[in-house]
Amino acid sequence: MEDKERKEIYLKSGSEYREEDKRVVRSAAGSRFRRKTCRFCENKDLQIDYKRVDILVKLVSNKGKILPRRLTGTCALHQRAVAKAIKKARMAGFLPFNAL
Repeated sequence: MEDKERKEIYLKSGSEYREEDKRVVRSAAGSRFRRKTCRFCENKDLQIDYKRVDILVKLVSNKGKILPRRLTGTCALHQRAVAKAIKKARMAGFLPFNAL
């Protein structure tokens, strides 16, 4: 019975919420997102190299920009290495400068 009451409370606009209802909403919204982890820290066999274009392509946008850490989930140490590898691959001709 309580679950139905809570659903009705959420559906009504402008009604006052109880404190326990606010906690339920917050915990449900908080569990939606999972923190991204660095794929290079998890898998030590995965080396960052400018010749491994298959890995570098996933870290570049379709416009040719290097994707930021918040989107890829890489740590600061590996993000710097990825940026250097992408720039080196561009100079070597493995990756284009502008678009894929």
